[in-house]
Amino acid sequence: MVNEAQLVQIIKQAKESDKERKFNQTMEMIMVFKDVDVKKGFAINEIIQLPKKINRPASVCIMATGDMGIKAKKANADRVINEDELTKLGANKRESRKIINKYDFFLADTKLMPTVGKVLGQLLGPRGKMPTPVPFNAPIESFLERFRASIKVRVKGSLSMSCKIGEENMDDLDLAANANAVATTIEKKLPNGNKNIKKIMVKTTMGNIVKLEQVKEKNA
Repeated sequence: MVNEAQLVQIIKQAKESDKERKFNQTMEMIMVFKDVDVKKGFAINEIIQLPKKINRPASVCIMATGDMGIKAKKANADRVINEDELTKLGANKRESRKIINKYDFFLADTKLMPTVGKVLGQLLGPRGKMPTPVPFNAPIESFLERFRASIKVRVKGSLSMSCKIGEENMDDLDLAANANAVATTIEKKLPNGNKNIKKIMVKTTMGNIVKLEQVKEKNA
């Protein structure tokens, strides 16, 4: 598998090869797989916590009531939906879709999970956004911190994936650490590990792709 020094190199190249933009571009990582039969149900659905802080954290919506709802608001969750609001969403598919598309992650009080499944399950499921259950008295601040620092990787019926690893104004070493965390996690989900990785690439939002091909096996 690649090491962080190799990742730093292609991240530098991606930044240097792009012209200056008027906004802070996202740094994206792309992985291409090989020798995987996508027709046999190959799929990856992972939430990966990035080790280095990103400038634009993920948005988190919490479905909770009572004490948990109060704590979620105090912890500055991006949105808190109580039980009454949740029930009303069941009759308003348009508003439901707007909310589902707006937030990256959803958390829900375990007591509300049956209602969530009934009201929003058909919309959340296909998008890979079914809420993570939060037990009673769980440290909601810790949940928020973890998910804000995370990304979602979904692969189905494809031999490639792409995801955010940070922004271009981040330090190259930090971006490489995030990229390595993604690569390591995905490698463990592949049938034959790093043997199934054909190439790794990085790019800025509007920049050119920089490739790191022929990924070497460990101890090769």
